[in-house]
Amino acid sequence: MAEPNPQTIAYPSPGSRASRRGLDTLAPHVIVLFGATGDLAKRKLLPGLAYLQQSAFAPDVRIIGSAMEDMNTDEFRALAQAAIADFGTHQLGGEALKRFCDRLAYVPQGAGPEGLTAAVKAAEELLGPQSRRLHYLSVPPKAAQAVITMLRDAGLVENARVVMEKPFGEDLASAVQLNDFVHETFDESQIFRIDHFLGKEAAQNILAFRFANGLFEPIWNRNFIDHVQIDIPETLGLDQRANFYEATGAYKDMVVTHLMQVMAFVAMEPPTALEPRAISEEKNKVFRSMLPIRTSDVVRGQYGGYRHEVGVAPDSDTETFIALKVGLDNWRWAGVPFYLRTGKKMAEGQRIISIAFKEAPRTMFPSGSGVGSQGPDHLTFDLADASRVSLSFYGKRPGPGMRLEKLSMQFSTQETDQAGDVLEAYERLILDAMRGDHTLFTTAEGIESLWERSTPLLDDPPPVKNYPAGTWGPNAIHQLIAPNAWRLPFERAWREHKT
Repeated sequence: MAEPNPQTIAYPSPGSRASRRGLDTLAPHVIVLFGATGDLAKRKLLPGLAYLQQSAFAPDVRIIGSAMEDMNTDEFRALAQAAIADFGTHQLGGEALKRFCDRLAYVPQGAGPEGLTAAVKAAEELLGPQSRRLHYLSVPPKAAQAVITMLRDAGLVENARVVMEKPFGEDLASAVQLNDFVHETFDESQIFRIDHFLGKEAAQNILAFRFANGLFEPIWNRNFIDHVQIDIPETLGLDQRANFYEATGAYKDMVVTHLMQVMAFVAMEPPTALEPRAISEEKNKVFRSMLPIRTSDVVRGQYGGYRHEVGVAPDSDTETFIALKVGLDNWRWAGVPFYLRTGKKMAEGQRIISIAFKEAPRTMFPSGSGVGSQGPDHLTFDLADASRVSLSFYGKRPGPGMRLEKLSMQFSTQETDQAGDVLEAYERLILDAMRGDHTLFTTAEGIESLWERSTPLLDDPPPVKNYPAGTWGPNAIHQLIAPNAWRLPFERAWREHKT
C-alpha cells in the first residue's frame, strides 16, 4: 500500500482507540537523538517524545540517545526520567513512564559508527522490517557535519530522515557550504530544518484565518493593511549560552531562523493546495521578493551588563536586541513595512504578530469623539502555546453623544473542546518529520535567500546602543517605526479564559 500524502493524516484525540486509524499507515520509527544529554533534549525533546509515544499520536518508536558523555543505557534512562519530571508539560503515569524508558537505549559517540549501527539494527529488529529512521541533530552547527559524516559511515542514510537545528549558517557563504555538505549525504527531501515557532498552533492558525475565510483574504494586501509587526521580546538572558551567543547575536539567532519564517506565513500568496511542496514554494517566493536589509533600517542594542557576563568579551559588539524594517517588492505588499523586533532581558516575554489596518476617514466624527485616538484597528495573533487571536476596532461607548473607544473580539484555543489536543511545538514537528511533512520546515533555497538579503547588514552593521535590562530596547526603536507605534506593551491585557 502506497504511503499517503502526509497532509491527509488527521491528528487524533489522545487515548481514543479509533483515533489510531489515521496513523495506521505511519511506519514504526527508530529515532536517533544526537546531543541527547543537552539542554534542548532535556527540556523539550525527551518530554515531547515521551508524550507522543504514550498518547496514540505517534507510531511505535525506539529511541537511541547519543552524546559525548560516557554513560550506559540505565544512566540515560534515569536522565530521561528526571527530564520528564522536571520539564514535561503532560502528566505521565508510572507505568507509561516505564514503557517509554524501556524504549530508550544509549550509545556514546566514542563507540563510533560501528556502535551506532549495531544499536539501530537491534532496534529495527524489535520494530520489524517496515521501520524507518529519524535522526535528530540536537547539536551545534559545527558538530552537525561530524554527525552527518558518522551517519554516512555507519550506513544509516537509507530509509532515513534528518532533523537539523538552527542556525543554518551564519551568512550566505556558510549556508551554501553547509547545504552542499549535507546534500552530499542526504537528499533535500530527507532534510527537515526545524523552526519551533512554526510548530505553534497560532502560527498555523494564520493560514486558516487567511485562506478559509472570505472576510480576511480580500483585505490582506497593501490596499487595506498599513504595516505589520512581528514582536518576540524575551525576559531571559544568556542562560549559560555566552559562547554561542557571542558568535551569533540576536539577528542570526532569532530573525533569520524565526521571525522571517513567521513573516512568510503572513505574507505568502495562496498555495495551490495545503500540501508541503506548494506551501514551501510560496514561502520561498516571499523570501525572493525581500528587499536587501539596509543598515539605516536597523536598530541594534545590547543590554546593560552584557559585557560583564562570563564568556563575553569586554569590548563585545554582539547585539542582544534588534529591530528592523523589512520591505517586500511584490504586488501584494509593495510599500507595506514589516517591523521585526526581538531581544534579551526585555520588559516582557511575548510572541505576537500584529496586523495594523489603514485608518478610515475621520471627518464625519465630531471633535473629541475619540476616533483614532488609540491607533488603528489591529488583528493580533499571540504565538504562545495557549494561542489567542484578537481583532480590535472602534465602537460607540454606551451613553449620550458620540464617544468612541477601542473594543476587541478575542478567541483562545483554550476555549474549545479540543484544547487538550494541542501539541507542544517540538511534539508536532517531530511527528511531522516522521510523517515526511515539510510544511512547517524551512528549505535550502529559502535559507540561502534570507542570507543573501542580509548581506548588506552583515557587512555594515550599525553600532549597538545600550538599553537597560527590563525595558523595551533602545529609544531609537521609536524613530524606526514612526509615525506608527509599537504594539507592545499592549494598551489592554488579554482576557483570560475562565473555566
